Amino acid sequence: EPMQITTASVLSFPGLEIKQNQRRVFQDGEEVSLTRLEYSTLVFLASNPGNVLTQEQIFEAVWNMDSDSCHSSVVNVIYNLRKKIEPDSKNPTYIKTVLGIGYKFASGE
Repeated sequence: EPMQITTASVLSFPGLEIKQNQRRVFQDGEEVSLTRLEYSTLVFLASNPGNVLTQEQIFEAVWNMDSDSCHSSVVNVIYNLRKKIEPDSKNPTYIKTVLGIGYKFASGE
Protein backbone atom coordinates (compact mmCIF):
# COMPACT_ATOMS: atom_id res chain seq x y z
CA GLU A 1 0.00 0.00 0.00
CA PRO A 2 1.62 3.28 -1.06
CA MET A 3 2.32 5.98 1.47
CA GLN A 4 0.01 8.86 0.88
CA ILE A 5 -0.76 12.34 2.04
CA THR A 6 -3.81 12.28 4.25
CA THR A 7 -6.75 14.54 3.47
CA ALA A 8 -7.71 15.06 7.11
CA SER A 9 -8.41 18.77 7.44
CA VAL A 10 -6.53 19.08 10.72
CA LEU A 11 -3.52 17.07 11.85
CA SER A 12 -3.09 17.63 15.54
CA PHE A 13 -0.18 16.63 17.76
CA PRO A 14 0.96 17.84 21.18
CA GLY A 15 2.20 21.40 20.56
CA LEU A 16 1.73 21.21 16.79
CA GLU A 17 -1.33 21.69 14.62
CA ILE A 18 -1.57 21.53 10.84
CA LYS A 19 -4.74 23.00 9.31
CA GLN A 20 -4.73 21.56 5.82
CA ASN A 21 -7.83 23.35 4.60
CA GLN A 22 -6.06 26.64 5.37
CA ARG A 23 -2.49 25.48 4.62
CA ARG A 24 -1.45 26.84 8.02
CA VAL A 25 0.76 25.43 10.75
CA PHE A 26 0.70 26.38 14.41
CA GLN A 27 3.30 25.56 17.02
CA ASP A 28 1.98 26.08 20.54
CA GLY A 29 -0.73 28.29 19.07
CA GLU A 30 1.69 30.55 17.17
CA GLU A 31 1.46 30.49 13.40
CA VAL A 32 4.62 29.28 11.65
CA SER A 33 5.41 30.54 8.17
CA LEU A 34 6.53 27.66 5.92
CA THR A 35 7.48 27.50 2.27
CA ARG A 36 5.47 25.24 -0.03
CA LEU A 37 8.11 22.52 0.13
CA GLU A 38 8.45 22.75 3.91
CA TYR A 39 4.69 22.58 4.33
CA SER A 40 4.25 19.63 1.97
CA THR A 41 7.14 17.75 3.57
CA LEU A 42 5.68 18.30 7.03
CA VAL A 43 2.23 17.14 5.92
CA PHE A 44 3.67 14.03 4.27
CA LEU A 45 5.64 13.10 7.40
CA ALA A 46 2.76 13.92 9.76
CA SER A 47 0.36 11.89 7.60
CA ASN A 48 2.46 8.81 8.32
CA PRO A 49 3.40 9.15 12.00
CA GLY A 50 5.72 6.46 13.26
CA ASN A 51 6.54 5.22 9.76
CA VAL A 52 10.10 5.54 8.52
CA LEU A 53 10.11 7.45 5.23
CA THR A 54 13.15 7.46 2.99
CA GLN A 55 14.52 10.60 1.43
CA GLU A 56 13.41 9.20 -1.94
CA GLN A 57 9.83 8.73 -0.75
CA ILE A 58 9.74 12.24 0.67
CA PHE A 59 11.23 13.71 -2.49
CA GLU A 60 8.91 11.89 -4.85
CA ALA A 61 5.81 12.75 -2.79
CA VAL A 62 6.66 16.40 -2.27
CA TRP A 63 8.61 17.43 -5.34
CA ASN A 64 6.72 15.11 -7.73
CA MET A 65 9.98 14.33 -9.46
CA ASP A 66 12.32 11.41 -9.83
CA SER A 67 14.69 11.09 -6.94
CA ASP A 68 18.03 11.53 -8.74
CA SER A 69 18.83 14.83 -7.06
CA CYS A 70 16.86 14.29 -3.91
CA HIS A 71 19.42 14.05 -1.15
CA SER A 72 20.46 17.65 -0.57
CA SER A 73 16.98 19.00 -1.28
CA VAL A 74 15.31 16.87 1.36
CA VAL A 75 18.08 17.48 3.89
CA ASN A 76 17.80 21.25 3.41
CA VAL A 77 14.03 21.30 3.75
CA ILE A 78 14.09 19.12 6.88
CA TYR A 79 16.79 21.37 8.36
CA ASN A 80 14.72 24.52 7.75
CA LEU A 81 11.53 22.86 8.93
CA ARG A 82 13.16 21.84 12.20
CA LYS A 83 14.38 25.39 12.80
CA LYS A 84 10.79 26.58 12.45
CA ILE A 85 8.72 23.94 14.24
CA GLU A 86 11.01 22.23 16.73
CA PRO A 87 11.35 23.65 20.25
CA ASP A 88 14.99 22.47 20.06
CA SER A 89 16.09 21.80 16.49
CA LYS A 90 19.23 19.94 17.59
CA ASN A 91 17.14 17.53 19.63
CA PRO A 92 13.98 17.22 17.53
CA THR A 93 10.63 16.31 19.07
CA TYR A 94 8.70 15.72 15.87
CA ILE A 95 10.98 14.95 12.95
CA LYS A 96 13.38 12.19 13.93
CA THR A 97 16.32 11.12 11.80
CA VAL A 98 16.53 7.40 11.09
CA LEU A 99 20.21 6.99 10.31
CA GLY A 100 20.98 5.68 6.87
CA ILE A 101 17.32 5.57 5.86
CA GLY A 102 15.46 8.82 6.21
CA TYR A 103 13.09 10.38 8.71
CA LYS A 104 10.05 9.62 10.75
CA PHE A 105 7.46 11.82 12.36
CA ALA A 106 7.05 11.21 16.08
CA SER A 107 3.71 12.37 17.35
CA GLY A 108 5.31 14.28 20.20
CA GLU A 109 4.29 11.83 22.93
